[in-house]
Amino acid sequence: MRIAMLMVLALIIGTLAGCGNRGSGEPSQDKGGSDISVYVGGTIFEGSLDPVKGAMSYGYPFTNNALTRVSPQSKYAGDLAKDWSVSKDARTYTFHLRKGVKFHDGSEFTAEDVAFTYETVKNNQADNTAVDLSRLESVTAEGDDTVIFQLSEPYSSFLDQTARLGIVPSDGYDSEAFDTKPVGTGPWKVAQYDTEQKIIVTANSKYYEGAPALSQVTILNMAEDTAIANAKSGQLDVVMVEPNYVEEAVEGMRIEKLETMDVRQISLPVTAETSYTTADGQKVTVGNDITADKAVRQAMDIGIDRQKIIDHALSGIGKPAKGFTGNLEWGNAAEFKDNRKQEASSLLERAGWTRGQDGIYEKGGKKCQFTVCAPTGDTARYQLAAAFGEEAKQMGIQINVEQRTWDELFQTAASVGVVWGWGQYDPIVLRNLFYSKAFKGTGTDNTVRYFNKAADKLIEKAMNAGDHEDAVAAWKKVQEVTADDHAYLYLVNIEHSYFISNDLDISLDTQIPHPHGHGAPVLCNMKDWTFQ
Repeated sequence: MRIAMLMVLALIIGTLAGCGNRGSGEPSQDKGGSDISVYVGGTIFEGSLDPVKGAMSYGYPFTNNALTRVSPQSKYAGDLAKDWSVSKDARTYTFHLRKGVKFHDGSEFTAEDVAFTYETVKNNQADNTAVDLSRLESVTAEGDDTVIFQLSEPYSSFLDQTARLGIVPSDGYDSEAFDTKPVGTGPWKVAQYDTEQKIIVTANSKYYEGAPALSQVTILNMAEDTAIANAKSGQLDVVMVEPNYVEEAVEGMRIEKLETMDVRQISLPVTAETSYTTADGQKVTVGNDITADKAVRQAMDIGIDRQKIIDHALSGIGKPAKGFTGNLEWGNAAEFKDNRKQEASSLLERAGWTRGQDGIYEKGGKKCQFTVCAPTGDTARYQLAAAFGEEAKQMGIQINVEQRTWDELFQTAASVGVVWGWGQYDPIVLRNLFYSKAFKGTGTDNTVRYFNKAADKLIEKAMNAGDHEDAVAAWKKVQEVTADDHAYLYLVNIEHSYFISNDLDISLDTQIPHPHGHGAPVLCNMKDWTFQ
């Protein structure tokens, strides 16, 4: 009898131990506690966690709340600010703050903290490329609950900056310490930071919206193959995966393909090739004689089969795209039909192109061929370029696919096609792509050398709008007036894929459409995650 009782007691103790948490922060096979371990890629480990330096600026500010946030409907909503107003001249923004919010260290959140954060970033703008405060003239705290921003000129994208910049405490800010353990008002506190290995965050029991259901999350850094192996052995609850892993069978986990605003497009220079010499003697080539022909750009746009490209390059993960995604309030993605190869051929022939003996079109002694580049190390973009090349070849257009470093791309992007990735809530990206004054010859802005007076006027109207709805309407119109020029060949709206433990509910209803960058954005609503 005594032996039987001891066996029962041992079984009970073992069962209780199995329901314990993962206090060590190491992967565990336990799926029943309130602690989880996740792998979301290595990007989150690459820099500082300090919001003043641009950390967690889009979609997943789990330690430091911002004044506003992006809702699951991709609209701006209040966070630390309960409401705001904009003056008629669009130069003054007034934010009214929530009361009773506390930082992790127990200090009260006030308007002074907001003013301090924005002033610190503005005075050190070079340290934060994620937030643009170049038009911020002054920020003033009026009492504890009101902040007034004065801009030097209208800037409709300022609201987006308020969703990107997490607030830090004015009295407790430490630039060095915040790199690994930022103090904020968010639902999670950094308990442990092991460089390039793991970050452990614990629930903020005093979070203003209520404590998270989970008590601890360990974010691990490892190779993707290792992460898959750990998932299969039951040691991880969330695993970011690239498309080539989606068909893997992982017992106890399901695959979730999450909506994004992340698109891949190929830039197509719209002017003929020319070159110039910079002040320091550097020769820069811009334009491309083949893509300068609108008929070539249009033929590719209507002739390629985007779904086939996605199937070949991304294992079918993603949606065909013809513009920025419809889940953006300013997006203007219209319905379209591609894979019209016969129509594309007719278009080229009417423009004077004739098929050569090798099947490639020719005109004026030149082959219809040009180079498309993908950044070195980005397998998915290279595969997209290669799959696009196969489609184009069927239409008599030869694509030479190359990989180049980012530094090389910044210097040569104005003369070749480049597979770019874009995906952000701020429509300022349309200025970067289409505004004629944005062209610099090198870099990433308007690399196609696009010029359209109507588009320029609409972009300026959108930038200077005082009313958010007026700005959105103008941005939509920008996309309408530029569409027929086919300066960018949109290929795919990326889907972000993750293996998720069957025991874990990641609250799909409160996931926001993910911005550019696979991995950490899934953490955007981690405060809402629960065990089923």
